[in-house]
Amino acid sequence: MNRLPLKGSLVDIFRLRAKETPDLMVSKFQGREFTYREYDQNANKVAMGIIKEGCMPNSRVAFLAKNSDYFFEFLYGTMKSRTVTVGVNWRLAPPEVSYVLNDSKSEILFVGPEFYNLVEQIKDEIPTLKKIITMGESKNSWVDYISWRDSQKAEDPEMESHLQDDVIQLYTSGTTGHPKGVQITNENYIDAISIIDETWGKEWYEGSVNLVCSPVFHIAGTNMGVMGIVFGCKNIIIPEVDPELILSLIESEKIELALLVPAIILFLLQHPNCDKTDFSSLRQVIYGASPIAEDTLVKAIDVMGCDFWQVYGLTETTGLGTTMEPKDHVPEKGKLRSCGKPYPRVEVKVVDRDNNELPVSEVGEIIIKGKCIMKGYWNKPEANAESIINDWFYTGDAGYFDEEGFLYIHDRVKDMIVSGGENIYPAEVENALMAHPEISDAAVIGVPDEKWGEAVKGVIVLDASSNLSDEEIIGFTRTKIAGYKCPKSIDFIEELPRNPGGKILRRELRDPYWIGKDRNVS
Repeated sequence: MNRLPLKGSLVDIFRLRAKETPDLMVSKFQGREFTYREYDQNANKVAMGIIKEGCMPNSRVAFLAKNSDYFFEFLYGTMKSRTVTVGVNWRLAPPEVSYVLNDSKSEILFVGPEFYNLVEQIKDEIPTLKKIITMGESKNSWVDYISWRDSQKAEDPEMESHLQDDVIQLYTSGTTGHPKGVQITNENYIDAISIIDETWGKEWYEGSVNLVCSPVFHIAGTNMGVMGIVFGCKNIIIPEVDPELILSLIESEKIELALLVPAIILFLLQHPNCDKTDFSSLRQVIYGASPIAEDTLVKAIDVMGCDFWQVYGLTETTGLGTTMEPKDHVPEKGKLRSCGKPYPRVEVKVVDRDNNELPVSEVGEIIIKGKCIMKGYWNKPEANAESIINDWFYTGDAGYFDEEGFLYIHDRVKDMIVSGGENIYPAEVENALMAHPEISDAAVIGVPDEKWGEAVKGVIVLDASSNLSDEEIIGFTRTKIAGYKCPKSIDFIEELPRNPGGKILRRELRDPYWIGKDRNVS
């Protein structure tokens, strides 16, 4: 096992990895394989191409496509050119994609074939956009990626990268109805890699087979690819989550390492091929992004027969916060509902509204401190001032520590809904609902859902003359926002409860659906 020295910037570590293991396979995607040497050369071409397009250091370059091996050579290429990758959630509706591209001031857009029509609708709304490059066949005047990449010189521009340089900008859902761009730097990544190397990364070796199935516009998908490259793994990449394909690849590719969100673990266990799948190669499953039912976790450990590591973190913390080791995944210990203990060199506290640290078992807001904390939200000074105070990041999650130092997520201070690992803020959905001329008031809450953990429910006040149906309302929201954010059900009400300041009392709407639950997240 060859551990690389974690010095310099992330691009320096990637370069060293390619030098140390040039002939190992870095990736496999739909039968296409690349070595680390080829990966490094392709990234050189991407970097030279970006520079040739006139992008200066710190410029934003966007990627709107499903997972592929090309994303990671693109990411490496942006690092070599000192530009910044903007991961665009391909599940967003056109107005949301337009917002992200404009907010980030992206200068080049790399777009997958499934989204050509979407980009055609909005391209004239993005004044900073210099070029569109297709990740499939060329379209109109848009050049295809392979032709563009392979027309460039294969020279490393060798631009010096600094610890405070942004590496990637990922967008989270926004409490005000707009997403926020999270700036993740070299320093964030170097710190995260060193910490992971001491925890679940101890089992990652050169040549280990790593599955990358989470979307790369999420910190989980990006991190799994980044860590896989740093540790010299063979990374098996799939375009999007497909339980049948995942089961097949675990057996055929002898997958050893995988990050799976709880909803996907449940889907795998429920799939008819699960009982026929050979899991013997699997050594480690990392899971997180949303709570998991105890019985699902116990069954998964039994069926898959490998080490399970729970992780809790956010995009804003480079995915770090707490982790629970395999040794604690024993029902008799009573910790299966915990998300573990803080990572090394990551501080985690639970505080009250006056920022006083709370004693054991008392619920408050979870705050996190460490070098893994983002530089900030892109061009959002007010949001930064609210979220980062004295180097502590305020997560918006509510939880408590037990007497042994294990953290438990109890609720969310903010109104965020987590459905299938996706973060959804009511304000975004409410904005979409209120765009309908026959809706006079609207609130959105999360309610328990066996499949997704939580489901989005709209609580609607209609105009007196309206006869809108719930199906019509849900259909309308699909024209405004991504499908996963749209309400799955609608309640009609005469008047929404509000406090004296006019704020909707979502808790009053939400509580009846959570009666009998011992915590207010599912």
